[in-house]
Amino acid sequence: EVQLVESGGGSVQTGGSLNLSCAVSEYSGCMAWFRQAPGKEREGIAAVYVGVGDTTWADSYYTDSVKGRFVISHDNTKNTIYLHMNNLNLDDTAMYYCAAIGHVLVPCEVNPGDFRNERKYKYWGQGTQVTVSS
Repeated sequence: EVQLVESGGGSVQTGGSLNLSCAVSEYSGCMAWFRQAPGKEREGIAAVYVGVGDTTWADSYYTDSVKGRFVISHDNTKNTIYLHMNNLNLDDTAMYYCAAIGHVLVPCEVNPGDFRNERKYKYWGQGTQVTVSS
């Protein structure tokens, strides 16, 4: 029943920035951004947990390759999560997907790194392409 739609992808040069958006039909619990580069497996890069009615606070998680460069955020009034990407490099070229677990009682993590397990997520968007060139 949960639907997700990504937007904001495009082509940028190394060192540039992009902001991705994911509009969701029902926003609660853990949501995440994944990406898949050509010839690579899909990988989780960021996640955020927020409960119903929470408009200002959330726990957030990042994989090491984007930590300090990417920021995940949310706006419950718009049922939207965001991924602000800074200082992009060639390794960031990928299709980016939004995903949702779909239950408020399921956390993003129990042990460090749990959020990167794609099997945790029941609902997925169609993806938006990000291409970085030198």
